Amino acid sequence: MKQKIMMLADDDRDDTEMFCEAVAEIDQNIICHCAVNGEKLLEKLDISNQLPQIIFLDVNMPIMNGWECLRVMKKNNRYKDIPVIMMSTSSHLEEIDNAIIKGAMCYFVKPNNYNDLAKALKVIIENIETGLTEALANLQRDGHKYIYTL
Repeated sequence: MKQKIMMLADDDRDDTEMFCEAVAEIDQNIICHCAVNGEKLLEKLDISNQLPQIIFLDVNMPIMNGWECLRVMKKNNRYKDIPVIMMSTSSHLEEIDNAIIKGAMCYFVKPNNYNDLAKALKVIIENIETGLTEALANLQRDGHKYIYTL
C-alpha cells in the first residue's frame, strides 16, 4: 500500500500528540509531519520531495498563524492545490466563513476528546485521495458538530 503524507501545524503539544496518535491508530501507512507554526510548516514543504495529500492548520499559532500560512500557500503554485483544513477551538461563524473564503477545504473545530477526533480523522483518511469533499459534506450533513464546509 502506498504511503500517504499529512502535515499538521499546531503549537499545542497535547493537541499534536492526540492528533498523531489517532492518525497512527487509523492507518499506519500515513506519515504525519508536524510543525509548531505556519513558518515551520512552509519550511518543511520547501524541502519536501513528496508533498502531503492534506494539511491541517491551526488558526492560532505564534510567529505565523494559520491564516497567514494559508494565504502564502494559496499564492504558491507548488502548494495551492493541496487540500487544507483549518482548525481551532473556536466555532465562531466568522472564522468558519473566513476559512472557506480564503481557500480552505473546510473548518474543523478541535474536539476535546480522542474518540470524536479519531472518528473525524478516520473519515478524512479513508477519503484522502478521492471523495474527500463529499465525505466532509456528509459528515457535516450527518450532524458531526466539528466539521464545517460550504
